[in-house]
Amino acid sequence: MKLNGAQILVDCLKSEGVKHIFGYPGGAVLHIYDALDVCTVIDHILVRHEQGAVHAADGYARTSGKCGVALVTSGPGLTNAVTGIATAFTDSIPMVVVSGQVPSPVIGSDAFQEVDAVGITRSCVKHNFLVKNADDIAEIVKKAFYIATTGRPGPVLIDITKDATIAEIEYEGYPQTIKMRSYQPEVQVDAEQIKKAIAIIEKAKKPIIYSGGGSVIGNASKALTTLTHNTGFPITQTLMGLGAFPATDKQSLGMLGMHGTYESNMAMHDSDCIIAVGARFDDRITGNLEKFCPYAKIIHIDIDPSTIGKVVGVDVSIIGQVNDVLQALIQSLDTKKLENIDLWWKQIDDWRSVDSMAYRTKQGVIKPQTVIEALYEVTKGEAIVTSDVGQHQMWAAQYYPFDKPRRWINSGGLGTMGFGLPAAMGAKLADPDRDVACVTGDGSIQMMLQELSTMLQYHTPVKIININNGYLGMVRQWQEFFYDKRYSMSYMDALPDFVKLAESYGHIGIKVEKESDIKPALIEAFKQKDRTVFIDISTDPTENVFPMIPSGAGHHEMLLAGRDEMASTNDSGLNLV
Repeated sequence: MKLNGAQILVDCLKSEGVKHIFGYPGGAVLHIYDALDVCTVIDHILVRHEQGAVHAADGYARTSGKCGVALVTSGPGLTNAVTGIATAFTDSIPMVVVSGQVPSPVIGSDAFQEVDAVGITRSCVKHNFLVKNADDIAEIVKKAFYIATTGRPGPVLIDITKDATIAEIEYEGYPQTIKMRSYQPEVQVDAEQIKKAIAIIEKAKKPIIYSGGGSVIGNASKALTTLTHNTGFPITQTLMGLGAFPATDKQSLGMLGMHGTYESNMAMHDSDCIIAVGARFDDRITGNLEKFCPYAKIIHIDIDPSTIGKVVGVDVSIIGQVNDVLQALIQSLDTKKLENIDLWWKQIDDWRSVDSMAYRTKQGVIKPQTVIEALYEVTKGEAIVTSDVGQHQMWAAQYYPFDKPRRWINSGGLGTMGFGLPAAMGAKLADPDRDVACVTGDGSIQMMLQELSTMLQYHTPVKIININNGYLGMVRQWQEFFYDKRYSMSYMDALPDFVKLAESYGHIGIKVEKESDIKPALIEAFKQKDRTVFIDISTDPTENVFPMIPSGAGHHEMLLAGRDEMASTNDSGLNLV
């Protein structure tokens, strides 16, 4: 049958099973929007900013495990989307972003709303395409979804010229399969590497499993849990890996890294065998590389060979889908041959006794940690929690134990403020029957606040918990510790009335200024199943996130609440810049 390029694109998206597209129209994509208007199986969500579209598609993908889809126009539409694309790329989130481009004949002439989309996004996509002919659309869409969802997932950009969406051609249907000679993501697990790993594991006296976001993205939670229970090894998880192994399990040492638990960081430092599962040894995890895990043999499991050895040297590398590798380890491991690690657990229990998550309460002041603990109690740990970036993000990760994967949705690698609200909207569309809470701060929430309008229009009721301390909290914390309390541009002198603002968007607003009102406010909010509720909570502006590994320090050089609250560059003698 004869269709124009826009109609072919929409048919391809239907064939891929796409149910939701997040986007914003403009001149270069009007033919696509015209084709979407008569499509009955794809819901288009009209956001208020293109960055919000990509973040919402990202939240949808992280929650559902499916590929998120966003649609933006040329020029500023594409440039506004770049932050969201980079966010997804850094955290390996499967996504296809379709952008409009000026007509082919005027490319390179500085036409109205022309930018080099392929060039701009080259460093922050898994791949990108420029489509100039309607005949190429179907094959390129098939390739885009294949690339985005296989191997190490990531965003793929399809930049389509306007004339390609207008041209009519004979359409032969969407390809059922695709082969790409230069892209072969399927990897067979190397049995020899499994044997080498087993040899190290069996001799380990101080082993630890270090699990990252790949365990969530790779749907390896069940295998990870089985391996951990079979071995009896302690396990620690990165910010992106939370939920792949139950946080409430006795073998869990909690989160690792800059704001991880004392026991997890000390165990990593002293271990003699690290099994790294879908983790990339990010600098927020490793601390000072010269001091990182000096006694450990490292087994690194990842689908992406470029990640292995990129930051730290490893003793055994196993390339493959995380779930496949873990299954191979489970099948090959004879647990009877493992060393007795009772003394190792005794040492870990000694570190646990430090209670590094303890914090001081203060009469008449709401501590942000108390807010997150109340959120966990009210939701019974069953909510999907999105967050923005900063102190509130760390407190959510520390004080809301995640027992299941895809319940913790946050920007880890890029650290994108403004992510939480649109991501919550995407998460709610992906899992409409589950409570979704967005934990945010007075700085982050204002970056994508306009999406409150989208949430009303498309009925995505979430609960917004605003940790309002009048500061850019993490910036203020670093300025307190390492810049002699020079609070340069980290405070807010003109915050809006968030309750009235939420109400002006058609939502419910609740102000909380007393600790005794936190839980009742949360209970009332979560009773409102069909309404978005914005809870603005005034919290202690002086509270800091502990534990903390300062930049330049090792895992064993943590700052702890109470003991190190007045730490500074001079006190520690470390290069903390």
